[in-house]
Amino acid sequence: MNRFEFIVITALILFVAFSLGWFTNWLVHRFTRVRQQDLGELDRMAQALHEAEEIRDQAIEYVETRERDLTARLSQTEAELRAAMDGLREARSEAEYYRTQLEQSQG
Repeated sequence: MNRFEFIVITALILFVAFSLGWFTNWLVHRFTRVRQQDLGELDRMAQALHEAEEIRDQAIEYVETRERDLTARLSQTEAELRAAMDGLREARSEAEYYRTQLEQSQG
């Protein structure tokens, strides 16, 4: 094998390696390429996700507001119940006092 044959064989091997690499690169890009239709679908999905997050945030805010309102109403109702129970206790005590006064004056 002389020098010219060695150069030709080396050039052929390098050309075949380059060709295989280029073809492999082309195949990889051909199968992994994102189509315009896929990009449109991704955009729609991103928009739907954004809207869903906004609705979720609004729902959380509504629930928190509603919870604060109900807690305030519950506190107010409990205070009114305590006041009513105190008034009833006083009324019972007063009725018992008058009942004992009446019994003492009759007997």
